[in-house]
Amino acid sequence: MMPMIGWLFLLMAFGLVLGSLLMLRDSANKMPIDKERLKRIKERQAELEAEEAKEAERKKD
Repeated sequence: MMPMIGWLFLLMAFGLVLGSLLMLRDSANKMPIDKERLKRIKERQAELEAEEAKEAERKKD
């Protein structure tokens, strides 16, 4: 049977992992993006989609 210190260490390790996962869950999706950066992201996404559409059209020909 494990000594008491072993069980204590195991319990602390489990608590550390569980606490980290809970903190990660709470901080998820809390990245404030200003409107200017969001606008640039959407513009860039539209450009990439247009390029992909052109490539797809070229491959069909």
